[in-house]
Amino acid sequence: MIGRRAFQFARFAAVIACLAVTANRLAAQTGSSDPARMAVESNPARRNPRLAEFFRKEVAPLLKQKCWKCHGEESSQRGGLALMSREDVLRGGDSGPAVSLDEPADSLLLEAIRYESYEMPPDGKLTDEQIAVLERWVRSGVPWEPGRERARRRSENAGSVQQRIRDSRGHWAYQPIGDPRPPDVSAPRIENAIDAFVWQRLGEKGLELSDPAEKTALLRRAYYGLIGLPPDPATVRAFLRDDSPRAFEKIVDRLLASPQYGEHWGRHWLDLVRYAETNSYERDAAKPFVWRYRDYVIRSFNEDKPYDRFIREQLAGDELFPDSDDALIATGFYRLGIWDDEPVDRRQSLYDQLDDVVSTTGQVFLGMNIGCARCHEHKIDPIEQADYYRFLAFFNGVTPYGIRDAKSVARFSLRPLPSQRGGSGETGEPNQVLCVTEIGSQPRVTHVLIRGSARAEGAEVRPGFPRVLGAESPVLPTPPAGATSCGRRSVLANWIASADNPLTARVIVNRIWQYHFGRGLVRTPNDFGVSSPPPTHPRLLDHLARQLIAGGWRLKRIHRMILLSATYRSAAVHDDRAARLDPANDWFWRFPSRRLQAEAIRDSILAVQGDLNLEMSGPSVFTAMPAAVLAGQSRPGSGWGRSPAGQQVRRTIYVHIKRSLILPVVAAFDGADTDTSCPERFVSTQPTQALLMLNSDFLQQSSRRFAADLQRAAGTDRTACVREGLWRVTQRPPTDAEVARGVAFLERMTERHGVSPEEALRYYCLLLLNLNEFLYLD
Repeated sequence: MIGRRAFQFARFAAVIACLAVTANRLAAQTGSSDPARMAVESNPARRNPRLAEFFRKEVAPLLKQKCWKCHGEESSQRGGLALMSREDVLRGGDSGPAVSLDEPADSLLLEAIRYESYEMPPDGKLTDEQIAVLERWVRSGVPWEPGRERARRRSENAGSVQQRIRDSRGHWAYQPIGDPRPPDVSAPRIENAIDAFVWQRLGEKGLELSDPAEKTALLRRAYYGLIGLPPDPATVRAFLRDDSPRAFEKIVDRLLASPQYGEHWGRHWLDLVRYAETNSYERDAAKPFVWRYRDYVIRSFNEDKPYDRFIREQLAGDELFPDSDDALIATGFYRLGIWDDEPVDRRQSLYDQLDDVVSTTGQVFLGMNIGCARCHEHKIDPIEQADYYRFLAFFNGVTPYGIRDAKSVARFSLRPLPSQRGGSGETGEPNQVLCVTEIGSQPRVTHVLIRGSARAEGAEVRPGFPRVLGAESPVLPTPPAGATSCGRRSVLANWIASADNPLTARVIVNRIWQYHFGRGLVRTPNDFGVSSPPPTHPRLLDHLARQLIAGGWRLKRIHRMILLSATYRSAAVHDDRAARLDPANDWFWRFPSRRLQAEAIRDSILAVQGDLNLEMSGPSVFTAMPAAVLAGQSRPGSGWGRSPAGQQVRRTIYVHIKRSLILPVVAAFDGADTDTSCPERFVSTQPTQALLMLNSDFLQQSSRRFAADLQRAAGTDRTACVREGLWRVTQRPPTDAEVARGVAFLERMTERHGVSPEEALRYYCLLLLNLNEFLYLD
């Protein structure tokens, strides 16, 4: 092992010279000796917007997830290599250039990720698909999003963190939320204030909003946007017949009142809070009663619970609302992360668990990467290391999830529901809930931990808020006699949920916009820091945030505003001129097309085949898992049951989420990473997706059930079966040509290929489930 590492470091050192040669060549080509300027001027993404979008959507998230932990911040850059900018990549590290622009196939970075020399990342090889993304990136000349090519060097331009705090107080996200009036603009279609703000920016760019979407496209868009399911043919027909001015408004109100609304929007929230039902690591044991948290989230969205109450319940429900079942269930938020049941260092493990809570809380509620300051001053944002530990001090009374076994988990993390108190917390009992607990009324003393080491205590700190936000020091409560917690989490929850907090309302309305339009007004929904791109429509963002607060923090009010706007109801059509002026659709001149998320794909298949079970709540179900997938476990089949057939066709949100055994359709179609907060999902296009949609057991069985249901509805009439099948998958009236083509397919299968009429219809149903129109939303 030592010899191999020595060889690797020697090889790295040998390549340094190559990096210098590459840099000099680039400098000569660009006429500049400044490597930072050279990195900007030679950036391929500046000439090709498609490469900029490729970097932003596929490369940057991969670098952040897999590389920046070791190669993202100056004081922790292993081998002297940073990968935070194009300049960094071209400069390289102790071992030379990460990429060779002259011989990209020989780049050291590619060798490392292929495990041909170095083995990076060291905690597990990238998937073939991830490797392919980075190979394409290198072959394309290392495109980087324009405007962000330069490295930020603390010694050159960042200054001390204290100076950055002073300089950053004017940053847009740290300013009080404004109350901008909608601009007075003349435009052909303005339904509400949203359109006024959007038309103003369109006018500044010489653009116009696209024409209204067709009624069937709009209906489908609203159904998937609000409940994650397709409209049935009867609903489509009724909507097409309704010519009243309020026809779409009635649809929106009906969907917002649907119980399926909470299931769909609850799934978005579960992405953010790293929800899964097991602990990860080798045993990946189940988290007891964690499904109650999932049901709580769904229930809260359906009730349109005020968002500020939703925050308080999750962060401090046990302290603020001690008699509420929901409030105690909500604190399961603290127990959703991964847990190592036999850590090398238990004290370090405790702070790893607290870091999970600190990082998730900062990103989800505040859009702040507080966790980046755990080991040192934040390298980009104005966050001191002491800020991190002051924030952690609010949580430093929380017990660990467990110590070693299930009994310890029960002791630390299970309690009876308040409405059924009387039992202990140490017994898989029906009235138990997975929740937060504290060590008592006196929390641990909090110290700054030098380089994040639990064994290297620095200065003691008291609970406090990030200094850059200018909040006053918190007043901490004195716990009453017999208190089981210190009350500090209540102080934090009330501060985060305050209407005066400049971040909270902005962050959540940006998320709502993001899930409807595919991207937020701020493109980095978990990061509103100084390095994030500013909002494309800052006044609109503040208007929505102010509307949320004025409306009692009710989220459905914001949904309704967005869906009833002309901006939302515009067509997803392409326009050559607009695409040249705004290739990324930053100004929303059209509605952005996108693929359905994994859960919506599976749920839609079950819906069109006619046997989707809409039963809600309760313990999660286990679907049939392919033997090949189970064989990948160290103990094949361990921790995966099999529910009755009628339960297996429930919505995907009710399927058991085992971190080490993901449902194949969810894994193939870019389901959420459950180890950390997932603010956005990748949207990849891979051969495995097509193979799954054609050959998997799930699709084979679904096409058979779909065909059988068509025959029950339409009998043996081929034309009627084809027409009904097209209605279900496209959610619009099929054309005569489409019906004729389907009938011809059935005849060809029976007459030329000799299959039975039933089998021919099954093949046709499989074809329908693979239509782009079924899988994509416009």
